[in-house]
Amino acid sequence: MTDDTNTTGGNAATKNGKVVIVSGPSGAGKTTVMRRVFEKCPLPLRHSVSATTRPPRAGELDGRDYYFLAPEDFDARRKRGEFLECFAVFGRDYWYGTLWSEIRKGFAAGEWVVLEIDVQGALAAMERFPDALSIFIRPGSFAELEKRLRGRGTESEEALERRLERAKHELKLADRYRHQVINDDLDRAVAEICDILTSEREKKR
Repeated sequence: MTDDTNTTGGNAATKNGKVVIVSGPSGAGKTTVMRRVFEKCPLPLRHSVSATTRPPRAGELDGRDYYFLAPEDFDARRKRGEFLECFAVFGRDYWYGTLWSEIRKGFAAGEWVVLEIDVQGALAAMERFPDALSIFIRPGSFAELEKRLRGRGTESEEALERRLERAKHELKLADRYRHQVINDDLDRAVAEICDILTSEREKKR
């Protein structure tokens, strides 16, 4: 197995850019929050497109929403060390991961590469980039999180209970992140994250 960390990982790579890790439980609204952050924050942010073995959903595009890879392609890339982190999410057969190539492209352009990934992947990424700026987005309460997930109406009760149990576990790991942002008001959460990013830029000057 090859390992890209000699040329792309760790502290050395961050001389030309920075890694920003954003995660939180399903239903916390992190995708909506970060979409607004990209629109409003003046920093050179680059969204890292994750790879997955699951099939695309309606309206999703390869290379924009995910890199949709065949399982054998994903496995071959994993064995070659092409992923910063990769895991089978929710214990299913589908794999998700962050490609080192996404990090390299951002660093080469002097951009801040934003990884919007689950907690398991985030903790692995933090080990490779201990100086990464990590942000955990959480709901105002667990009851609000459950309400949001049930409001989707897209899963069976059994699947929903599994997701809620996973959320409880992820919330217990929130203190592993440098920052926590409560998303009980979208505009306020977006403004808070923009302030965090701006303050980090000032530290680098």
